[in-house]
Amino acid sequence: MHEIIRSNDVVLLSFAESLMRDAGIASMIADQSMSILEGSLGMLQRRLLVDSDCVDQARRILTDAGLGAELRDPEA
Repeated sequence: MHEIIRSNDVVLLSFAESLMRDAGIASMIADQSMSILEGSLGMLQRRLLVDSDCVDQARRILTDAGLGAELRDPEA
């Protein structure tokens, strides 16, 4: 799995995750449990992870949906 978005914005992450699901790309939101433990104060960011074989496709889909500015550096 490869991280493509890191954010505190649950709406953004939910939207990105639904785009991945619609495209048939395996994805998951990491660190949800840790965020809940910290009391949902927004200090701990959640990460959208996608299957490593689909990173380029996922990045294109998210960019086309207007989320290009949210993408993590591909080298990170």
